[in-house]
Amino acid sequence: MSKSKKLQIKTPHTYALLIMIIIIAWLMTYFIPAGEYQREKKGDQTLVVSGTYHEVAAHHGSFLEVFRAIPQGLISGSEIVFYIFLVGGAFGIVHKTGAFENGVKKAMHALGKANYLMIPLTMTVFSILGFSIGLAEETIIFVPIGILIARTLGYDALTGASMVILGAASGFIGGMLNPFTVGVAQKVAELPMFSGWGLRTIIYFFILIAAITTVMSYGHKVKKDKTKSLVYDLEQEDNDFTQSETSHHFSKREALCLMLIVLAIFINVIGIFTLNWSFNEMSANFLLIGIMAGFVGGLGFNGTFDALIEGMENVLFGALVVGFAKGIIVLLEDSKVIDTIVHGMTTLLADVPSSFVILVMFIFQFFLNFFIPSGSGQALTTMPLMVPIADLLHINRQMTVLAFQYGDAISNVLFPTSAILMGALAVGKIPYTKWLKFAWKLILLWVIICAVAMSVALLLGY
Repeated sequence: MSKSKKLQIKTPHTYALLIMIIIIAWLMTYFIPAGEYQREKKGDQTLVVSGTYHEVAAHHGSFLEVFRAIPQGLISGSEIVFYIFLVGGAFGIVHKTGAFENGVKKAMHALGKANYLMIPLTMTVFSILGFSIGLAEETIIFVPIGILIARTLGYDALTGASMVILGAASGFIGGMLNPFTVGVAQKVAELPMFSGWGLRTIIYFFILIAAITTVMSYGHKVKKDKTKSLVYDLEQEDNDFTQSETSHHFSKREALCLMLIVLAIFINVIGIFTLNWSFNEMSANFLLIGIMAGFVGGLGFNGTFDALIEGMENVLFGALVVGFAKGIIVLLEDSKVIDTIVHGMTTLLADVPSSFVILVMFIFQFFLNFFIPSGSGQALTTMPLMVPIADLLHINRQMTVLAFQYGDAISNVLFPTSAILMGALAVGKIPYTKWLKFAWKLILLWVIICAVAMSVALLLGY
């Protein structure tokens, strides 16, 4: 055996990595004092009362807590877990009809030599969904479609996954109409809903262009030399690297199946904004539309439900990752160290010069997302603490929303505690370490863009 092979380090399994993080979180409970803030109910929200932090009795728990956190995480994230299963099943049905594959190849043929435009077009579509309806967990379901598009173009699975993940993330960072982050944060800060969208739109374009450029550059390198792929082993294993770009027959039935999926997404958007739908209603809607697509696509009763189960099997790995990632937060919450972490990091801001406070808030929100990967949860926890600091330093409250928005959104595609990121990578069979190697430069660029934008906005009195 060669020396290089002996020194080769095997990438940890996704679940092994998450369990290691849970163990680290459990160990942290022995060194970080337990504490709590008082909270008060205002309308439908539970807000942290600033200045009420106090230490409480520690609750470390035995080593069994590490493994109890996993089923608790699955229970905590059950709506998302089953949403992934049912939507995955629905997409499995449509995939079985050949509608996605033949539709994509038809689009490739229609674009001709300009088929490389599928990358910016796809990423732009997902970014629109990101800044309008806060597309997040749903990205997990679309990863296989992104991979199909990428491989049809001659790229690899990482290109396809990044088209979906980074496309949606670009819009989520922009957040112009995102009710789950900007909407919640502005409500807590008592600002008009979605105010300041003009500046956010300008920054969004820079964010999206940076993401598209990164993905297209990597994709071009891979297409030119397959061995440059960061997931070359995966492509060889799947034996699916190069796919035919010839036009396949795209039937009316297949077109109708795609129309049904678009209809399902449209109904969900209407349901979210007008009927207060949650994951349960969206899951039911996708399941119904999926079954209808199976019958329309000619799969029949047995074929439809066989495809439903097959689609669920394809997202099993990613669905369960949600529970593992949620388990990390469950353990920290049960041990009552979350508020201590928030209190400690927030206290540091009191001694920082006002000109740097916003950037420090941005960094604070960025790293806090490791512990609180829920955007709305992080907003409700930190904004009541950030706003008073901004008021005392005569900084516009809108700036604190920007700091939260960018810190939370950018780190969503970095930290392994993000159930969305880990689930999407798991569905695409992409190791987390490979993702970091690909995405870290873009994440750093995004941080710089947002930091510069916030500094300029502060100087202009935004």
